[in-house]
Amino acid sequence: MGEWERAFLQNLALPPHCQRRRARPPGSTPFRCVLKYLEGAALAQGAEYQLRLSLFDATYHHFFGRTWRSGWRATRATPPRPARAAFNETVYFHTSLNHPGIAAVVEVVASAGKGDGGSQHLSCGFGLIPLFGSGSEAMDPAAEDRVLKLYHGTPRALLHPRFQDPVEKNKYLTVMEKSHLQYALMPHQPLETIFHLLPENLLMSGLQTVPGLLLAHGDASDCLQKPRPMKPVTCYLERLSVWLYPSLEEFEEELLDLLNSDRLLKANAAPDGEEVAVRERRLHVGVHNGLRFVQVPQVAVLVPEAEVARGSCPGVPGSGARGAGQALVLRSRIHLSEMVPHPAFGVCFQLEYVFCTSGRADGKALPGSTRSEAADMRSVRWAVWSPVPGAGEGDVVLPLRGGARRSPCQALVYRTPPSSRSSRQGKHVESGTVQFHVSTDSEEHLVTAAEILHKDRDELEKPPTPLLSLPAPPRMEASPRGPGLSVSQLSAPPRGRGQPPARCGRGSRQQAGITHLEADLGSPDTEPCSGDQLQALPFAPLQVPIAAVGLQAGSSHTLLSRASLARLHAAGFPEILDRNQEPVEISEPADPASFSLRLEEADPLQGNEIILQFLAFGRDARDGMEGTWPRTIFLTFQFYRFPPVTTPRLQLVSTDGGLAAGLTVPAQLLVRVNKDGTLGTGPPGLQLKYMVDPAFLRPGEQRWFVRYLAEHSLQIDVWDGDSLLLVGSAAIKLEPLLRQGRAAVRTHHELEVATTEYEPDVTVMGREALRHGALRPLGIRVAVRGRLHLCLANIDGFLSPPSLLMAGHPCEETPGQLPSPLPSRSRVVPAPDSAGSVPAGSWFSLNAASGRRVSRARRLAEVDGELAAALCSRRPEARPVPPAAPSEAAAARRRKLRRMALVRQQEDAGGGRTPQLSGWQEQRAWLVRELQIIDAYREHIKGESISRVLSQAITATHTVHAVLGTAEFFEFALKNPYGVQHTVTIEVDHPELSVVLDPREWRHFKELTESVTPVEEEMFHLRDDLRPQVYLRPNETVHIPFKYQTFSADPAVVAAQGPAGLGAGADAATRSLGKSGAGRTKHIQVSFQVSGGKPIALLRVKVEPQPHVVDQTFRFYHPELTFLKKTIRLPPWHTLPGAPVGMPGGEPEMFVRCSDPDVICETKNMGPGEPQDIFLKVAGGPSPQIKKFFVAIYMDAWLAAPVQIWQFYLHSLQRLDVSCTAGQLARLSLLLRGTPAPRRVRAFTSHPQELEVDPHGAFLLPANGIQDLYIGVRARRAGSRFIYLNLVDVDSHQLVSSWLLCLSCRQPLISKAFEISLPAGGGRGCNKRITYTNPYPSPRLYFLCTNRPDLLQFKEDSFEVAGGEVYTIGLRFAPSQGAGEEEILIHINDHEDKNEETFCVKVLYR
Repeated sequence: MGEWERAFLQNLALPPHCQRRRARPPGSTPFRCVLKYLEGAALAQGAEYQLRLSLFDATYHHFFGRTWRSGWRATRATPPRPARAAFNETVYFHTSLNHPGIAAVVEVVASAGKGDGGSQHLSCGFGLIPLFGSGSEAMDPAAEDRVLKLYHGTPRALLHPRFQDPVEKNKYLTVMEKSHLQYALMPHQPLETIFHLLPENLLMSGLQTVPGLLLAHGDASDCLQKPRPMKPVTCYLERLSVWLYPSLEEFEEELLDLLNSDRLLKANAAPDGEEVAVRERRLHVGVHNGLRFVQVPQVAVLVPEAEVARGSCPGVPGSGARGAGQALVLRSRIHLSEMVPHPAFGVCFQLEYVFCTSGRADGKALPGSTRSEAADMRSVRWAVWSPVPGAGEGDVVLPLRGGARRSPCQALVYRTPPSSRSSRQGKHVESGTVQFHVSTDSEEHLVTAAEILHKDRDELEKPPTPLLSLPAPPRMEASPRGPGLSVSQLSAPPRGRGQPPARCGRGSRQQAGITHLEADLGSPDTEPCSGDQLQALPFAPLQVPIAAVGLQAGSSHTLLSRASLARLHAAGFPEILDRNQEPVEISEPADPASFSLRLEEADPLQGNEIILQFLAFGRDARDGMEGTWPRTIFLTFQFYRFPPVTTPRLQLVSTDGGLAAGLTVPAQLLVRVNKDGTLGTGPPGLQLKYMVDPAFLRPGEQRWFVRYLAEHSLQIDVWDGDSLLLVGSAAIKLEPLLRQGRAAVRTHHELEVATTEYEPDVTVMGREALRHGALRPLGIRVAVRGRLHLCLANIDGFLSPPSLLMAGHPCEETPGQLPSPLPSRSRVVPAPDSAGSVPAGSWFSLNAASGRRVSRARRLAEVDGELAAALCSRRPEARPVPPAAPSEAAAARRRKLRRMALVRQQEDAGGGRTPQLSGWQEQRAWLVRELQIIDAYREHIKGESISRVLSQAITATHTVHAVLGTAEFFEFALKNPYGVQHTVTIEVDHPELSVVLDPREWRHFKELTESVTPVEEEMFHLRDDLRPQVYLRPNETVHIPFKYQTFSADPAVVAAQGPAGLGAGADAATRSLGKSGAGRTKHIQVSFQVSGGKPIALLRVKVEPQPHVVDQTFRFYHPELTFLKKTIRLPPWHTLPGAPVGMPGGEPEMFVRCSDPDVICETKNMGPGEPQDIFLKVAGGPSPQIKKFFVAIYMDAWLAAPVQIWQFYLHSLQRLDVSCTAGQLARLSLLLRGTPAPRRVRAFTSHPQELEVDPHGAFLLPANGIQDLYIGVRARRAGSRFIYLNLVDVDSHQLVSSWLLCLSCRQPLISKAFEISLPAGGGRGCNKRITYTNPYPSPRLYFLCTNRPDLLQFKEDSFEVAGGEVYTIGLRFAPSQGAGEEEILIHINDHEDKNEETFCVKVLYR
């Protein structure tokens, strides 16, 4: 028995309850339990005892894990103390079952003698150690030692049906009197570093050996107290093949027969013509240390050697004497970076078959079969290889195992061949073999554990020396990692010979420090290095940059014709009225050169009411995309620094009142859709208002707003309201909103809605990537989808009352006003005047009629709630009832009480005092007690109140209205109030507020703000803790410069916009746009302290975040849980809006900052005259998550104010790679997983003419269920491209799932070519004929399709021709609007939609 098998069998553990395994949290909690001593009167003197520790689930009455046993200890008694057995043993474990019902059970076992001279073990008692509290947190580790009470009996009592949790409720358990166990339980964080070596719920002592750990340092024998993992080495498994007995065909034939018989037996049915077929053969490969898999096993796809031989795949072992094509081979290599040179470490192989039910009996799955069931996976063989210590490269042959025996894969394995069949073969190959070639890196080898320990001791004694490593030879591509691969992903073809190899893993020593390189830089240098550190090459990212040019707003809109204006006017859109309630005339947009900013700023009417009126949306005549046109749409955009807007769903309705049907209607009206799906009864269109008034702007912001209208464009995204796919984007210049002294302006626009497709990244490899000019921007493919009709208007005046804002028709909405009026700010914050600072804690201010300030005193109980509560609690329950309104019943009651009082007064012997006098005395006693409480309370809070008043006297408050990326600069006048000099330390409790230490930066901000205070060189001194200090002379006043700048976007702004769904949140977001951002206000405290920590001044900075302007928007679609790496080329600096004119010194350097700290965003200046790029690296989340962040671009080194703010959307989609041939239908399936609630869903695609889905309409997705979605891909053009697939809830309009189909389409073989000439510029078209001969002797049915259905139509889409006969195909060529040249492909496919022949027709339009 080998070391691995011995460790594996000795540490087998029971799994937790099945209910716990289904809902297991991701994190695990490590514990360290010290069992100190056992003490009690029930212990016998001199007897030996043992402690056994197990894990128990009280909720399900289930023991799990593996029982740990301590050594035997004898008891000793030292009177007057009872007998004690000292253990002092430490147990380590970790568990993710953080539930209050999880506990550790301690059993006390005694060793007793038997009559025959032997010994037997008897259970004396047990106890329960709770691991987690009531809130699922680990128990409080504050108490070092704890006492565990013991119960009589055995832990088997916990399995009794009447056992209750907690233990205190069980009346059947009896406590052992005067007996207990002393222990300590605490979390042990160092154990987290070896979670990959120690399995969950396995109790281990520090004295036990954990494979993969080094021995403890020095005399310490506990290797788990501070665990030290061994250094891993990297090994590669190449030319791997699996041989099955007696042959691959016979083995799979017998396996399929047994599985088919088992299927019929379970269904209790007769043979139905369907057979079980092999769909895939997988091999799971992972490193196992005898306790668990060190990492998740890798999954590789095996293929029969006969199939590989047809493709001449390199690196595959040839056929041996055992027969050609009788092996399963792996076409790539396995890269294991977690191997450790320990005898208990081994490489585990698990052979797994994926089966499906097919409609044929030939044993092969039908790819297009609609009756294929869910994949059924079965483990058939497994093997373990333990490397020989000190061995290098070599070939390895391992026997495969099977049958009913324990395996690390924890699965049932197919039986081994019977003994009668295996007698003819060797015993070692009766179940088959796995063969491979093992190798390591050139500087690594599998050494023994003793060598590792010896080397570790040497490193402690000698200083480290530099390692010299030669470059490793290029290797094949590593196998993909991870078990979560779908059948379609695993069946994808491998990389071809022409694609570059990739190096990954910890075993690679060649780390040249080159930033963001994704491949090797070609052949290494032939000259050996001599220990010098490698120098990083110049910054040259291999992502080909894309041009950062937004939509061309200047050329994307056209003027409306008179016919279009007549149709829009007749549709009944609401009129836009000016301040005098008269309709605003429609004017033509003026020439941009005629706008004058000076005239706009001198306008006495500074109020602006911006109106956006969306009218209609129509399909563009140049739109070549076929399929369904959107039935409903919604829009997303952001105007100025108002919050983003997502409009409600709008229905497209034709001008005659019916629904939009297709290309025949040039433009469809926009009608709002109610929540129940019906059309709104109000006028068509959607109208939005923005109120911009000087009272709601900062000082000087009116000029910013005018420049925003003059220089910026508004980008509008148009979304399909049903499929939640992006239809396209449009941009419009805002210059027509400048009134130029007029009372109101109104313009109509027709915008081109275009969709932008970025071509796939082309990686530049080798030294070519470093050559000047090797990186060129890729062209961007822009397709015009439709035209959006809208109206822009700007009306002068001030803000209307709130009652008038929503007085429009139902399609009119007011997105909001600017959050709050911003008071005028001074750049210098004065120090507070102590003489004039009178706290108003107990004063109530009134505004008298004469305008003077009048204050009156209030009771302490009215000011202080704590004192009022104390007074109420001291008063008796029977309080005097206040006098009520006079009534007859009340008067009669008072008369009766007076008579009763007189009777008792006569009966009283004393008779000298009246009840009224006694009542006054009692009330007086209450008042005296209240005064005593008040006096004691005042004495108690006197010190705190005095300290608060003194702090208020030295506290100054300053409000900052912060915008993303913009630095807010101000100065604080700090005065030394003492007559002696002091060194003042400045403490700020927030990192976004800082002291400006550099005098150059200070001078730069003073120039921008036009401040006149002086600048002092070397003013501050930095302490060791980086807190600045300033020296003050007696009674001296200095100005301390502060800068507040934030790069984190507000959560309300970062919320995903548009495609996530259109439930109730769309309208709710619109209604809340006008709310103020006071809830997001934060306060920052700045303390100026002298020696001893005494403050001489306090500054309280109140930060109110404000929305920011978005200049450009980028949307990227990327596979989920992967990194997006993009290089964006910046436009020339002088073309950016807001860039300074005539800057000295030539071209300025640009700087970038990102709002998300988890996004890598950087740029570097490549030299004078060279373009500048921005590199982005973003981690994508799970599908369909949308990540949103902002990038600010600066042109000054101090990052004062950004010249551009870019908005980025990253849509994370599930990736599906599809390899197909143009014109041929490729079928595959997707696995849909249901949500916790059942949904009625429908699948939508961005290219319906190339991607078809089944089921096509809406269908029910069961809750937590699995369902297949069958798709067919028929690409029209060769190359790489993307297709988007959305699964949408049709009831709530929410996105359920989203896929990114990465198409790799090959050009079919052209068998014939034709050339014709046609007239351009319209006409009737042309009819042509071509012939096709059936090459088969039998009749065949053929189908016709083309890559340009807009230019070519067939007389018949299908035809049937007899064997060897000729058929004439009729063609109809449509006219073209412009001259040019087009290549049209004609695909002739068979009955299975496989391409038989392809003709190419070259059409010359002249």
